[in-house]
Amino acid sequence: MAIYNILVVDDSVFMRKIVSDLISENPQFKVIGTAKNGQEAIEQVKLLRPDAVTMDIEMPVMNGLDALKHIMEEQPTPVIMLSSLTQEGASETIRALELGAVDFIRKPSGSISLDLYKVKLLLHEKLLMAVRSKMSVNQPASVQSPVVKVNPLSLRSKMMKDNLKQADSVAQTITTTTHFSHLVAIGTSTGGPRALHQVISNIPAGFPAPILIVQHMPPNFTKSLAQRLNDISQIRVVEAADGEVLQTATAYVAPGGWHMVIHKDPNRTYKIRLTKDEPVSGHRPSVDVMFESLLNMNELKRHVVLMTGMGSDGAKGMLSLKQSGATTTIAEAEETCVVYGMPRAAVENQAAMHVLPQQEIAVRLSRCVQNEMN
Repeated sequence: MAIYNILVVDDSVFMRKIVSDLISENPQFKVIGTAKNGQEAIEQVKLLRPDAVTMDIEMPVMNGLDALKHIMEEQPTPVIMLSSLTQEGASETIRALELGAVDFIRKPSGSISLDLYKVKLLLHEKLLMAVRSKMSVNQPASVQSPVVKVNPLSLRSKMMKDNLKQADSVAQTITTTTHFSHLVAIGTSTGGPRALHQVISNIPAGFPAPILIVQHMPPNFTKSLAQRLNDISQIRVVEAADGEVLQTATAYVAPGGWHMVIHKDPNRTYKIRLTKDEPVSGHRPSVDVMFESLLNMNELKRHVVLMTGMGSDGAKGMLSLKQSGATTTIAEAEETCVVYGMPRAAVENQAAMHVLPQQEIAVRLSRCVQNEMN
């Protein structure tokens, strides 16, 4: 049995002890060191070369985000973030995932986090996934945001933050409509926020289709994910709301803890429905649930994507959509997946028409939609 070496980083002596003890309860893991701030973490990663790191975000001297960026630039290593449950904590976690963190564990609020014991099995599962991830292949030496092609309106709105909401409102009035013949649906899990950053930021303004997104993530974090994607994209990105009417040039992120399905009213208006139905394959939201809600919408040209993530959620639904006449089905290529689980399942059951690296997915979607429009 392989033994994996883990570095624990937290400014709290108590929390370092708690996390170290939890990790050590699994015989596959050995805690080989600890650090009390980001600067020490960078030094320990270089010295000890651990197989994975657990990293707190809020720390003195250097915080977890800055440390993560340095680690990914200098010594790429799988990192699991310990995140607070606050809105600020969720926003910082999304940024950490963009910078290259493999995943995160929700850190209970309060100075004495005894409840952390409750996440022991999840911690073990995510560490095991982290040490098996393809960090050396997928994390470049310089971790930077994707290049965003910005139109003049969105550029002006970014430069004039005080007028951001007003500019967004104008943009929506000009570029969105509830009438469309195309629809894109994307499912992803571990590694998804970084993959979505790459794909959604390169969808062009005025994209003539709505985009549905299921990212396996708890409540609150999906709201921060949607806000972050909205900030770096040329289209509008929102956390989905029950009863919301679908519009073009808009991406809808399923809220954590809710299944997202699409239904059509008698006026052929497509709306979002959120449900608290039982989890499917352990997930709510579930990619399969979203995909399967599109099965009877043959009047739409459906473009379906599965990206990085553990398990097989979405593969069954993608196959059903392909069999029902979906226009495009895409699985992310293994070379760019942090975890090649969900896309692998789609390839193995022959649901994927195309297997593409992450950076080519937005281009293919844009090309497919434009070609079909012409």
